[in-house]
Amino acid sequence: MCVLLMMGACVSEHNEKDMVPPTIEDSEDCYPQQCQSFLRGEVIPVRCLFTDDNELGNYNIEVHNNFDHHTHSTVAGECELEGKKTPVNPWVYNQDYHIPTGQTSYQADIEIPIPTDIDTGNYHFVIRLTDATGWQQIKSVSISIK
Repeated sequence: MCVLLMMGACVSEHNEKDMVPPTIEDSEDCYPQQCQSFLRGEVIPVRCLFTDDNELGNYNIEVHNNFDHHTHSTVAGECELEGKKTPVNPWVYNQDYHIPTGQTSYQADIEIPIPTDIDTGNYHFVIRLTDATGWQQIKSVSISIK
């Protein structure tokens, strides 16, 4: 019985609950930036530093149209929007990315190709960062595709 109590004490001592969500860098070095414009056929460079106090999990990038002017931006500042319009061939991108196990800091550095045949206009670029225990941080910026 005493051994079981000691084992329980060791487990709780080393497995403290993670109560802190991960962090997505919010600086001029994190791309894309709010209100940035891109051309069809170009790439969107994704450069952001992710950190967590215990261990990072993975991240997801989503791009979707904002032709109806909905909002969920997490960054200050309004962008000049084109007029509302009905999507014909909007770009929808949704991809998960793995972060190597055991990392408390990770520099995302990828390029996302923009298709040449999509609707131009206003889009949202969303990064969802999850740590190893499930806490999530979201960064959403408005961009335009020309």
